[in-house]
Amino acid sequence: MITDIHTHGIGGYDTRSSDVEHILKIADIQGSYGVDEIILTVYPSTIKVMRENISLIKQAMGLQQSGDTKLRPEFPVSKYGPAEGHGPARIAGVHLEGPFLNPAMCGSLNAMVLIEPAERNFDQLIDGFEDIIRIITIAPELEGASCVIKKASGLGILLSMGHSNASFAETEAGHKAGAKGITHLFNAMRPYHHREPGIAGYGLLNQDIYVEVIADPFHLHPLTLELIFRVKNPERIIIVSDSIRETMQSPDATREVRSLTDNHSRLLGGALPITGAAAALSGIFGDQIATNCISVNPCRYLAK
Repeated sequence: MITDIHTHGIGGYDTRSSDVEHILKIADIQGSYGVDEIILTVYPSTIKVMRENISLIKQAMGLQQSGDTKLRPEFPVSKYGPAEGHGPARIAGVHLEGPFLNPAMCGSLNAMVLIEPAERNFDQLIDGFEDIIRIITIAPELEGASCVIKKASGLGILLSMGHSNASFAETEAGHKAGAKGITHLFNAMRPYHHREPGIAGYGLLNQDIYVEVIADPFHLHPLTLELIFRVKNPERIIIVSDSIRETMQSPDATREVRSLTDNHSRLLGGALPITGAAAALSGIFGDQIATNCISVNPCRYLAK
C-alpha cells in the first residue's frame, strides 16, 4: 500500500476548493503515479475556511466509498508509476497543517492566519470531523500545545511537530505529551545548531519518533538525505510529497516549485509524487528501504 500522508494537491488542483470534483481529481492524479492512498492536507486558514475544506474532503471520501464517482485518471502515467490502469488513490483522511504553528517558521504558509493552540480553538476546528482527521501538525513550543497534543492523541489523532522553533527540550516535551511525528524534517523549523540541536536534532536522534522527509532534489541536499538515512532508524522515515497545485503541472515536471512573486523566492511545495522520490532514492539507499518509506512506514504510523 503506497501512501502519501502529506499532499495538498497536484496537477492544477488543491484542497483550497469549493468543488468536490477537484478533490477527486487530486486522487485521480495521485493514483496515476502509483499512489494507493492519500491523506489530503489542508492549509492553515481561518477555522471557518479550514472546516469548509475538511467538509469538502469528507464529501469526496463519501463519494469514493459509495462508488458514486465517474471520474477516472485522464492524465498520462508517470515513468515513476505502475502499469497503466491504476485507479484513483483512496482518500484515507485529512492532515491539518496548522493553524497551530509558529509564525516565525511559517515557510510559504500564511503567518497571518496562525493562532494559539487553545483548547477552544481546537474543539471548534475539529468538531464533527473527528472521524476523518488523521494528523495535525503543531508547533510544540507554543503555549497550550501540550494540552492540545494530549487531547488530540486521546481522540486517536496523530500529532506531528513542525513549522516550529522548538528547542530539543521543547520537542521532547511534545513527544512525551503524545506527538508521534515530525513534519518535513529540516524544512520550516529551527536549524540544527551545535549547542542547540533543536527539533531537527531531536527528529534525527530519537529512534522512535517518525519523521516526514520531502525527498525531491530541492528541499534537502543529497548529503542531508544521506545524513538522515545514516543516522535515523529507517523504519521511522516517511517520504512525503508535500505536493501542491503546481506540482507536476509543468511539462518539466521535476522542476522546483517556487513563488514567482516573493522577493525571497520561497519553495512552495514538493516537486515529485512519492513514487518518483522513492525511485530516485532506491539507487542510493536500496529498493527495499526506499519502498518501505512510502508503504510499510506510513501505514505503521497511521496505525499507531
